[in-house]
Amino acid sequence: MLTQNLGYPRMGSRRQLKKACEQYWAGKIGADELNQVARTLKTENWQTQLDAGLDLIPCNDFSFYDQVLDTSLLLGNVPQRYTPVLTGVAGNSEIDVYFAMARGYQKDGLDINAMEMTKWLDTNYHYIVPEFTANQEFKLFSEKIFSEFTLAQQQLGKKAKPVLLGPVSYLLLGKEKEVDFDRIDLIKKLVPLYVEIINRLKQQGAAWIQLDEPCLSLDLSNKEKEAFEYAYRSIANRVSGIKILLATYFEALLDNTALAVNLPVAALHIDLVRAPEQLDEVLALLPNHLILSLGVVDGRNVWKNNYERSLQLINKAVAQLGTNRVIIAPSCSLLHSPINLDDETAIDPEIKNWMAFAQQKLQEVAELKQIAQGDDAPLAANQAAMDSRRRSAKVHKPAVKERVVAVTGADALRKSPFPVRQQLHRQRFNLPAFPTTTIGSFPQTDDIRRLRARLKKGELTIEQYEKAIEEATIEVIRWQEELGLDVLVHGEFERNDMVEYFGEQLDGFLFTQNGWVQSYGSRCVKPPVIYGDVSRPQDMTVRWITFAAAQTPKLMKGMLTGPVTVLQWSFVRDDQPREATTNQIALAIRDEVLALEKAGIGIIQIDEAAIREGLPLRKAKHAHYLGWAVAAFRITASGVADQTQIHTHMCYSEFNHIIEHIAAMDADVITIETSRSQMELLHAFAHFAYPNEIGPGVYDIHSPRVPTTHEMVALLTKAATLLPAENLWVNPDCGLKTRKWPETKAALQNMVTAAREAREKISVESVV
Repeated sequence: MLTQNLGYPRMGSRRQLKKACEQYWAGKIGADELNQVARTLKTENWQTQLDAGLDLIPCNDFSFYDQVLDTSLLLGNVPQRYTPVLTGVAGNSEIDVYFAMARGYQKDGLDINAMEMTKWLDTNYHYIVPEFTANQEFKLFSEKIFSEFTLAQQQLGKKAKPVLLGPVSYLLLGKEKEVDFDRIDLIKKLVPLYVEIINRLKQQGAAWIQLDEPCLSLDLSNKEKEAFEYAYRSIANRVSGIKILLATYFEALLDNTALAVNLPVAALHIDLVRAPEQLDEVLALLPNHLILSLGVVDGRNVWKNNYERSLQLINKAVAQLGTNRVIIAPSCSLLHSPINLDDETAIDPEIKNWMAFAQQKLQEVAELKQIAQGDDAPLAANQAAMDSRRRSAKVHKPAVKERVVAVTGADALRKSPFPVRQQLHRQRFNLPAFPTTTIGSFPQTDDIRRLRARLKKGELTIEQYEKAIEEATIEVIRWQEELGLDVLVHGEFERNDMVEYFGEQLDGFLFTQNGWVQSYGSRCVKPPVIYGDVSRPQDMTVRWITFAAAQTPKLMKGMLTGPVTVLQWSFVRDDQPREATTNQIALAIRDEVLALEKAGIGIIQIDEAAIREGLPLRKAKHAHYLGWAVAAFRITASGVADQTQIHTHMCYSEFNHIIEHIAAMDADVITIETSRSQMELLHAFAHFAYPNEIGPGVYDIHSPRVPTTHEMVALLTKAATLLPAENLWVNPDCGLKTRKWPETKAALQNMVTAAREAREKISVESVV
């Protein structure tokens, strides 16, 4: 019986890679220093996995930005617009082209947009979307996978297992940049390069290679299924002497089971955390030669594995296949987990005993093998932890559960339909056409972060801290007034994170000191942990929003995070349905919405950035999820009077298949990301005839480049051809917390100017 891991966190326990990348982008270190940080992290990660006793240890799971972008570079799929970055007078290297693709490039006389970014399946990790054209060619461009395997081989020997995104998922996760062609047709061009890569790794001494094909867990057309068969039969016919492990995760194989088990590979990995029920069907169809990797340790959450439950699955597989055809593994890459629970010294010991981070999950894999082979020593302590959590009064609060049960349909309805509310809002707020606003946060400078750190260390009193935050808030309000924004925000300087800030004030949450996970590029988040029933003991934002509103005669938005986003961007308890936890959060946020309204705040934004992210991967499961997710938002938003305007914001997401549910949320104004996709997302809203107001982002905040007024006006003009101009707002794609002030000020100045030009150039018929 073997053990393996599919991938490991790459940022480092103290976010060393984040800091090194940002220093490189700022010109403070060179490529050699950046690569040295990367080499140290890789070797430390491999040693951790080696010490855990794993039999197969991944390499090439490390990335400076994103593993899909790494694959594009490996395959030579570099859009033509980035060629000047490599060939220009600046003499840039491969890594600069790579970062230009991810972040855009605005220097050396060049101004090049970044590639599109979207969510990795149903996670909060973002990947850079590959671009494809009909005449696309693929050629080996980057040597990273080979050099990294050589380094891993020196440390791990035969245990080193290169990891690569599989050819079919690579195509399916990308996007056509021309009309009238299907990117899956490129499979015949792409497979020969995969054959070349795999054969070269075999020549270097690789015994195994892991090809990730998460799209095997999606709804596939017959043509896409045929692409899988073609790709893997072609590879099998031209590759020998190396074992291919095909990895799927995040959902059951379902109707793709027969396809997956009959592909000519050595081993198949399945996710038995997300879909334990699939094991019976997989075992029933598994050919006699195929090894089965059982993903029984949760790679996406922080709870200790229930050994008894996992062993039932392992023993069932061993009974049919024998130990030689079973591999024990996490459900997916541990990229989505914090690194080491031992670094946490402030968590309640009772609750900490219920938890496991990436390093502990490696030990769980090893212990499950130990128990499966007859040594029950680790079992008693695990069962005691499970029992402790099941019985704990820290988890279960009867009053919270009773309030959720008492919710009725009326709690999720606004008093009047949107057209009535819209007229009341126009009379109350008297905004111009194309009103301007931002999504909420402004740059969190080093000074702001130092204030928070000094408060935690006891170097500042709470009075001193709040005085400094007040001064920063007043300063940003004055700047917004001078800029000419129509609806202001308070900047959120008192907030560490849009979810963590609220979780700190809600019962049922705990927080880590070093529980960082990567969201995109160098961006890391430290998700709260929901361990028990959730409630709101007191006001959370009223003090800061009302303070800000008192400083200006202009409109001030109240800023909140919605219940599904709090759920999705937290580590969620796994002992009750997610719907139940979401409704507890929804009622807590509803109380805050009503408190803001009572305090005189007329515009309240409830961000549901992650509602699309939570969508199940299979369409058959969409309706159930969307039913409770939309209802939770409406519970949060529907207690207010008609005169109060409710906004929501959603991040990088495809809405085409769920647009009627987005409309059913009944937010008065929705803001979405559209700048990288050149307003492409608006086609779904236009086709549906979306009835409410919308702010399509005209400024990509995930890139440091400053967009011109001209390009923003062009985006607004395009938007006005798709949706009624009188319903359009002007705003960035997302919050500005991670940006620097110089680029933020320049971009927002251009945005305000663009809105003024749009008012002159674009006809708006019915704005009051």
